[in-house]
Amino acid sequence: QVQLVESGGGLVQPGGSLRLSCAASESIFSIYALGWYRQAPGKQREWVAAISPGGRTNYADSVKGRFTISRDNDKNTVYLQMNKLKPEDTAVYYCNVGILGTDYWGQGTQVTISS
Repeated sequence: QVQLVESGGGLVQPGGSLRLSCAASESIFSIYALGWYRQAPGKQREWVAAISPGGRTNYADSVKGRFTISRDNDKNTVYLQMNKLKPEDTAVYYCNVGILGTDYWGQGTQVTISS
């Protein structure tokens, strides 16, 4: 059973930064693509960013140039560095890994952008 644990959320002012972390329990973490998603109140969960096993990254247009996804395979951890945060970035952020056709999700971490 794969377990994902997110951390790093919090309350920041617009323009601020946060770094989210997602630690995985699975030692084969390094061979799968990883993603970050978010869900704002009253909205559907949306994809934010993804990183391939080799480190290739992709971003939603809404975060491109502000967010950076990275991974440390030795630590089984994926990160999301979020800069220039906006109120519309407020959401619960989830990490995701798909393994052999099954999606695994963490419990989420709340990110609130407010002055």
